[in-house]
Amino acid sequence: MLKKTFGMISLGCDKNRVDGERLLGEIVRHNCPITDDPEKAQILIVNTCAFLNSAREESLAAIFEGNRYREGNLEKIVVTGCLPEKFIGELFPALSEADVFLGVNDFSELFPALERSYREGQRINAVGTGNGARPERFVSTMPHLKYLKIADGCFNHCTYCLIPKIRGKYVSYPMEELIEEAASLGETDELVLVAQDTTRYGEDKGGNKLVELLQKLSELDNICHIRMLYCYPEVVTDALIREIKENPKIVKYLDIPLQHSEDRVLKLMGRRGGRQEYLSLIEKLRREIPGIALRTTFITGFPTETEEEHRALLRFLEEAQFENCGFFAYSREEDTPAYKLKGQIPAQTKKRRRRELYEKQAEISARKLQAYVGKTVEVICDGVDLDKSCFVGRTYFQAYEIDGCTYFTAPHAEEGKRYRVTVTSAETYDLFANSEA
Repeated sequence: MLKKTFGMISLGCDKNRVDGERLLGEIVRHNCPITDDPEKAQILIVNTCAFLNSAREESLAAIFEGNRYREGNLEKIVVTGCLPEKFIGELFPALSEADVFLGVNDFSELFPALERSYREGQRINAVGTGNGARPERFVSTMPHLKYLKIADGCFNHCTYCLIPKIRGKYVSYPMEELIEEAASLGETDELVLVAQDTTRYGEDKGGNKLVELLQKLSELDNICHIRMLYCYPEVVTDALIREIKENPKIVKYLDIPLQHSEDRVLKLMGRRGGRQEYLSLIEKLRREIPGIALRTTFITGFPTETEEEHRALLRFLEEAQFENCGFFAYSREEDTPAYKLKGQIPAQTKKRRRRELYEKQAEISARKLQAYVGKTVEVICDGVDLDKSCFVGRTYFQAYEIDGCTYFTAPHAEEGKRYRVTVTSAETYDLFANSEA
């Protein structure tokens, strides 16, 4: 039986993080120690992302960086996740730094593949050989915040996206398994639901079941709050809006990836809906759920996007007044329909448009946060920021790692506890506050 010390570098999104936690769970099940110091690891797992070319470059850099630890304790490197799942044909012969390759659902093959590598002294390609089992997770986040991945894959047909080619068709995980998993996570202040498309949960099995899932998760005593990410706009139904409004456990926050505002570009992207539908949805959400925080993402520089369409997107930001936004320059990915489109936008133009979008949203975000100065808000404490010599936390409109933070002073604060703080100042994305508690 293999008895080695494991380390992990996990890249990409929080959905990928959950997959990494399942591999860590498999390590724990085999009674092997885990270290967060790569220099102490005998086996280093690099959990990769391959969504964009920049993500692939980051993954390869992490593997090359990890390889230098062979001068010390490191014996084997395992490369897993999206990169080998999609590109194993070209990766296996070229990436000699790696000893074992696993795909996105090959948790069961981690130890068999490693044992073969040690026994035979050869590099092992185990991509696609797993039995589909999803082992119990070893949670890597703060004790009070955990992710629940409710589905994998995608059956949207966005013309720029590789995810269906990597992850396959949309598959909802059985509801009873999700409820059992959430119950096993222990006391959890914030449970974050994630999937490639959270709002389509259950549609691959005959009907949308997201509201039912939310209701059953809310019945668990160990779950205090539920936040949802990756909610596609066309599936934000009246039933879902009503559940968010009426269920006290659901955070009044919605992440809705829109990707653009202009109808022609959205059609080329393979997205459903258009500018007016999006504005109507935003107005409806704010009317039905007063105070709801809305987050979204946009792609700039999509093939044939004109300057007028770019300026229209800037105007859309002013109209929509999102609390938080992310912006990405279009990445031309082979094996996607958009790769073949004529009218590719020069890199410098994409960079400039992205900067202008961020500048516009910075104005909006700063204006919104300035309105909180002098007011009292509730924050959950995520720990201490040593550089700022204060505690760091989040309000309901600040999702972990993707939005801003609230930095606050207090005589005492505990990680995972909630506090009422008075906002003293605001910057573009962050609040500063103090508490007498």
